[in-house]
Amino acid sequence: MSVYYINALVIYQESQAMENSKFLSHSTKIYLDRNLQIIIGITLMAVLGSSSIGPVLPTMASALEVPPEKVGLVITAFVVPIAIGTPISGVLADRFGRKQILIPSLLLFAIAGVACSFAPNFRTLLELRFLQGVGAASLEALALTLISDLYTGKSLTSAMAFNASMIGMSLAVYPLISGGLATWGWRYPFLLPLLAVPIVLAVIFFLELPSFEKPPKFRLKVYLRNIWHSVNNSQVLGLLFAVVALFILLFGPYFTYIPMLAGDVFEASHVAIGIILATMALSLAFVSSQVALFPQSLSEFTLIKVSFVLYTLAVIITPLLQNMWLLIIPSILFGAAHGMCFPATQALLGKFAPQDYRAGFMAVNATVLSIGQALGPLLAGVAFGVWGMAGVFYAAAGFSVLSLGLISRLFVTTD
Repeated sequence: MSVYYINALVIYQESQAMENSKFLSHSTKIYLDRNLQIIIGITLMAVLGSSSIGPVLPTMASALEVPPEKVGLVITAFVVPIAIGTPISGVLADRFGRKQILIPSLLLFAIAGVACSFAPNFRTLLELRFLQGVGAASLEALALTLISDLYTGKSLTSAMAFNASMIGMSLAVYPLISGGLATWGWRYPFLLPLLAVPIVLAVIFFLELPSFEKPPKFRLKVYLRNIWHSVNNSQVLGLLFAVVALFILLFGPYFTYIPMLAGDVFEASHVAIGIILATMALSLAFVSSQVALFPQSLSEFTLIKVSFVLYTLAVIITPLLQNMWLLIIPSILFGAAHGMCFPATQALLGKFAPQDYRAGFMAVNATVLSIGQALGPLLAGVAFGVWGMAGVFYAAAGFSVLSLGLISRLFVTTD
């Protein structure tokens, strides 16, 4: 299929897109909406790139002779290009259209991801992961943008929460699948990005988007200035800092060093590590589903603050545990915290995002998210080098408490 044909088909479908999703009533079962299902598929591909390799890390480090303090670079190499490329993809999506950016991004994500399974050494693996991250750069931001395009009010909060709930379910399934595949070899989980191919077809043929009137002339300077004015207020800055902090905590002490703790200290198997990580995901899915079903009775600001209390408790108790299976307790706490914090921050940011440059605004959000993902393993690696395994979690506890204090000061709106 030629690029010209794809573009023509995309333009035709967008011109025929229905506006009905934008005006869904609260009684509508939003999770049955085909648009939302496709968007969730896009989100799950972004999640796949970073969360499916946790159970593989110990075996991969051993096979490629990678020291523990450097194993997190496999995650960092993936998220750094996301942090760099997400703002660019947001500008392009506002300028040329959502689908025109999504389709090639998903294809690159799939091709580079599968190529990782054939990497002969650690350096090549990092290079291919970087390329896969380039493909993933638009996925998270545009998924959130599409939800903000299609839904308003409490329907927006519900859609964001269902999106987060499905992320939780995927975080339960991906580690189990990855752990199972890793019993054959560390390379097999890197074949999972092939799942992006049917998502590409769904985006091309079935995703219906509302058409927005675009300004007659696109001026990048004006566009960027408008985004800056929207971001530069205490509430948005507080929300963005909350996003950075929650992903530092998730990708540093949790996704990188809980598998290392389970594998190196407790000598856990790949399957056992997958089960431990799955409990966090199930907790995330359950809590965020409750946010989705009952958004009118919940305050987003309160959910964010409570979540950081749970993050702090989770990392404090982790180094005190003497049994591998007790790691399920901080996993559940991490899941509950993320299930509250992520949909709450995304729904509030979606409400702040102006229509004319929504993709760019949400790209700032996704860039901040990626920065948190990239910093998490690096900062945790520094803590590991200085204070050892326990120091990773105690340093994370201090960071969580400081984050809660700063977020509370930046939130000028009272609950």
